[in-house]
Amino acid sequence: MYTLDLHTHTRFFHGFESRPTPFDPVGVRLLAAMAHRRGIDAFATTNHDYATNFSLPGDVTAIPGIEVTTTRGHLLVVGPDPPEATRPRELTPNEVVAMAHRRDCAAIVPHPYRNSTVREADADFDAIELNGKGMDHGPVTDLAERLDLPVVGSSDAHYPIELGRAFTRVEADELTPESVVAAIRDGRVEAAVDERPVQRVLRSAYHLIHTRKGWLDQPTAPGIGPSPGEQASKEEAIADPEAVAGERSSRAR
Repeated sequence: MYTLDLHTHTRFFHGFESRPTPFDPVGVRLLAAMAHRRGIDAFATTNHDYATNFSLPGDVTAIPGIEVTTTRGHLLVVGPDPPEATRPRELTPNEVVAMAHRRDCAAIVPHPYRNSTVREADADFDAIELNGKGMDHGPVTDLAERLDLPVVGSSDAHYPIELGRAFTRVEADELTPESVVAAIRDGRVEAAVDERPVQRVLRSAYHLIHTRKGWLDQPTAPGIGPSPGEQASKEEAIADPEAVAGERSSRAR
């Protein structure tokens, strides 16, 4: 049995989107140090729209991954061969899932009720994420049950101290990207959440931030806010409504 955090970031800021930075090798080592301290065996490095392979010394393993910005929100691709880079809002969830499977990777729906409608796509997902920033986990487990998918736990850490606040227990004989993917697809995984008081306070803070940003969807409705791709379309329409209208007319023809 191994413990993994399947959703982490090696950068702790949001500038220079969708490409590696010199800070990434520093970030991965800070994450590894925190993983060692908290007894986490491995973590997936899932930066936004780019992947980087890291080889770590010691007893902690970095699993390759990427967090793809699809047309309907984010989707994790974790495994031995994630794509090196993707263009934000270019691929649909179905296209990303197909790509993940061609590369022998798992496709995981992260934070399914936060700024995303990926969960509504008719795609062959491999798992649903219970995100460490979330407050109400019931809707996530209900969604996974309805879709007949396993639940994995992840921190979505952007800072080393956040790693492991939610994690996944993986039943496998060895710790490799291939064995992790196989365990996810076979359902040999179990989500766990750090319920210490400090983590509860942090989750409440994130809940407040995400609520004020309008990113939280209602589980019983399609969602209170647009996905990132839909938001971009609205912003384009506001900036140049005639150009957008002309483009839509040409598509209709």
